Amino acid sequence: MTNSFSKIASKASALGTAGYIALSNTLGNVLAQNTGIGTSASRPAPGVDNAGGNVRLAKGYADNVGSLITSVLTFVMLIAALLILMYLIWGGIQWITSGGDKGKTEEARNKITSAVIGLIILAAAWAVFLIVLKFLGFSNYNDLFNNIQSINTPSAG
Repeated sequence: MTNSFSKIASKASALGTAGYIALSNTLGNVLAQNTGIGTSASRPAPGVDNAGGNVRLAKGYADNVGSLITSVLTFVMLIAALLILMYLIWGGIQWITSGGDKGKTEEARNKITSAVIGLIILAAAWAVFLIVLKFLGFSNYNDLFNNIQSINTPSAG
């Protein structure tokens, strides 16, 4: 019973996650495309700055490496926290349905303990990373990468 429930739960969560990622990465981009309908010469297209023709990025798009790393790291931490929460709930459900069986109760207790330890490790990793950033003098990821410039070599001549 528990084995079949865990197989169904893992397949459902994997399918749901894959579906969410697929839809959020494709459907939003397709619906957000500018078709050019309704634009005129006096009114610039959405996302284009009138002064100079600079393109303004929509919210959620990275314009530098720091923003990209910030977005990816935040997304990874969020997914990790959700997986830990699901594992904790799975352990709780297993504990409730153990029916007093010592082996099943011990297995559920181990899952709950592992989930709590995982949450502590995740929070500690995030805190250590932020402390290292502050120690190096950066307030966030963007500051870390904003001052990176290419090396200009003097021309021979």
